[in-house]
Amino acid sequence: MTSTLGELAGEGTHAVNIKGKLRIAAAQREVWTGAQLRRLLAEKAGLELSCASVSALFTKEPSQVKMSTLAALCTELECTPNDLIEVDTTPVEHPALPPRPAADPPRVASARGRSMPPI
Repeated sequence: MTSTLGELAGEGTHAVNIKGKLRIAAAQREVWTGAQLRRLLAEKAGLELSCASVSALFTKEPSQVKMSTLAALCTELECTPNDLIEVDTTPVEHPALPPRPAADPPRVASARGRSMPPI
């Protein structure tokens, strides 16, 4: 499951999809539970996270992660941010915009009915 975080630069041409891979990265390093991860971060990195925060990191797609938390996770799990988060910025296709109606041609004043200015 991926979650769309928003549009880049407000243009509507790209969507950013973020997929969390913390659970897989932790399991590859034999960290199986949120409690184990919480203890590891507290003991080795000095990062105190609530049980709810660790549970959310483990079970939900990330909507935001503090850089200090990301750095601690990478340090303690000996991995890179790419091992924990997958970012997909594939362009999103949008339907073609309908053609704009042709603008009315500019009106040119005719010389009829108008007198010339005095010389």
